[in-house]
Amino acid sequence: MSDASTEALADAIELQTVRVVRAIAEHRTLTAAAAALGYSQPAVSQQLRRFEQRTGVALVERVGRGIRLTEAGRALARHAHAVATSLEAAAGELAALRGLRAGRVRLVAFPSASPSLVPRLIAALTASHPGVEVTYVEAEPPEAVAAVREDRADLAITFSYPGDRNDPHRESARGLEVRSYAHEPMRLVLPGDHPAAGADVVSLAELGDEPWIAGCPRCRGHLLELCAEAGFSPRIAFETDNFVAVEGMVAQGLGVALLPALALAAAPRHPAVVTRPTDHGDERSLHLVTARGAERVPAIAAALAALAVLREGAATTIDGDV
Repeated sequence: MSDASTEALADAIELQTVRVVRAIAEHRTLTAAAAALGYSQPAVSQQLRRFEQRTGVALVERVGRGIRLTEAGRALARHAHAVATSLEAAAGELAALRGLRAGRVRLVAFPSASPSLVPRLIAALTASHPGVEVTYVEAEPPEAVAAVREDRADLAITFSYPGDRNDPHRESARGLEVRSYAHEPMRLVLPGDHPAAGADVVSLAELGDEPWIAGCPRCRGHLLELCAEAGFSPRIAFETDNFVAVEGMVAQGLGVALLPALALAAAPRHPAVVTRPTDHGDERSLHLVTARGAERVPAIAAALAALAVLREGAATTIDGDV
C-alpha cells in the first residue's frame, strides 16, 4: 500500500470508529456494543457505514442473524485498545494540567531578582499548585529573551533602562509577548559619613569627583548615560556584579554606587552605608516575557497571576523605598 493510501486510511479512522470496533470485539453484537457505548444501535450502524463509504473497507459482516468483525475489523480491534487507552491517558493529563495538578514553568530572571522576587514566586506557586514543577535559571535580559524565543524558557523576568539603545525588548523580542510589570527605582549608595548622606535626594552632579563602583555591563552603560546627562564622566574605580560586595566597598569609602531597589532589598543593609534617591527619580522598568498566547497554558497563567499578587504586595521593594 502506498504512503498516500495509508495516510488516507489514517485520516478516515475517527476516534468514534475505534471505540465502536473495540465495543463490538468485546460484546460480540451491535446491540450490546451500542448499549456499552450509550448509543442507539442505528447510530453504531451508521458509524460503520460511514467508514466503509469513505474507505471501501468493511469492518463487520453478517453471519446468520448476527455480525462479526471482518479481517479489517479484527486488525483495527487489535489497535483499538492501545489507541483508546492512550487517548484516555492524554485526556487525563490535559484535565490534570487544566486543574493545575501537573504542569511546568521554566523560569529565567536577572541576578538581582534571584534572592528576592524569584524565591517568593516559586514559594507562592508551590503553595497554591504543588503539582506544578518550577525550574529556574539566572540570566541577564538579552539571554533571558533569547531563552524564551528558543523555547528554553516559558517565562522571563527582565529589565530595561530608559533610552537603552540595545534594549532587548525591541527587535530581539519581536513576536514574543512583553508585559510591563513594574518600575524599580534606582538608589545612590553612599558612605554614612558622606557630605551628601544627610540629603533627602542627591544630584548626580554632586558626585562628579567621586570614584564609582559599577555593576553589570548594562547597568554600567546606564550609569555612564546618567552621568553624561549630569555633565561629567564618572571615574569607575571598581566593577562587580555582586551587590553585597558593592555595599562593602562603599562602606570602606572606596567609592559610591547606583543600585536598583531589588538588589538593595536582597542584601543585608551595611550599617555604614545609606541609600538615597536621585533628584531625577531615576528608575528601570521590569518586564515579563513569554511566547504569545502562553497565558492560555494553565501553569504559566498561574505564574503570571502569582507575580501580579506579589507585585501588589511588594510595592515598597519594587516601586518604593527600601
